[in-house]
Amino acid sequence: MERRINTNMSDFILEGLTDSKEIRVVLFNFFLLIYLVTMLGNAGMILIIHLDLQLHTPMYFFLRHLSFVDLSFSTVIVPKTLENLLTSNKHISYGSCFTQMYFFIFFVGTESFLLSSMAYDRCVAISKPLQYPVIMSTALCYSFVTASYMVGFIDSTVTVLGMSTLHFCNSNVIHHFFCDTSPIIGISCTNTHYAEVIIFILAGFTLVVSLFIVSVSYMPILSTILNIKSTAGKRKAFSTCASHIVGVTIFYASMIFTYLRPSTSYSLGRDQVASVFYSIVIPMLNPLIYSLRNKEVKN
Repeated sequence: MERRINTNMSDFILEGLTDSKEIRVVLFNFFLLIYLVTMLGNAGMILIIHLDLQLHTPMYFFLRHLSFVDLSFSTVIVPKTLENLLTSNKHISYGSCFTQMYFFIFFVGTESFLLSSMAYDRCVAISKPLQYPVIMSTALCYSFVTASYMVGFIDSTVTVLGMSTLHFCNSNVIHHFFCDTSPIIGISCTNTHYAEVIIFILAGFTLVVSLFIVSVSYMPILSTILNIKSTAGKRKAFSTCASHIVGVTIFYASMIFTYLRPSTSYSLGRDQVASVFYSIVIPMLNPLIYSLRNKEVKN
């Protein structure tokens, strides 16, 4: 990859979020706190689900993998961001930059389809409760998880291969706090149309297809809930998928805002705020959302 990048520069420079030393100190403490909560929350979810036999169900099987993805996702981004905020060293080698981008895309693609799998699981649990243990078999759960990781692998591999054809001649300053595709494309001195088309197609396919699966899965859920006569029954049925609805809404809204909009509407400030939200804040929120709304986890 490094041989294909036509430049005399040895690395990239991550511009970061701000040049103000005072603001960097505040952001460092804030992001460090979020990262510690993320690690504790997601590792705790994985450990609890592993140790408690009552949580060995399809829903918590998917949730355990979601916690692993969020933990890994955060670790790809936050440590380097903390280093840049605390020190004046904003350099990152080409290999490290493309590796960070690779795993960032991998975990985003994987999480998209994990959320879809969880939506299907909730659909079966609410609309066909008596058949739930048969339909959501161990083999089917493993198939869904494997497919999710495969989507992430394909997205990241194809995207990074496309990005590796870019040349960087005039500038090596990435106007972002981590190695994302759009800021890197922005400093390339060659035709970026091919790379942009690849990113748009892959991001569009991943987000649209996974969101379509979520939407289709929730149609029978809504129909079943509306047909329940008692208010208590409706409330109980809705509570089983409420946490997933919150998690899905937050994740897809931030992703669509960032990756599926016209390039003419690009704004560095807005994109950085959105990136902070989905790369740093969401991995912390997911274990809180799913644990605080689940009686089994709280017990």
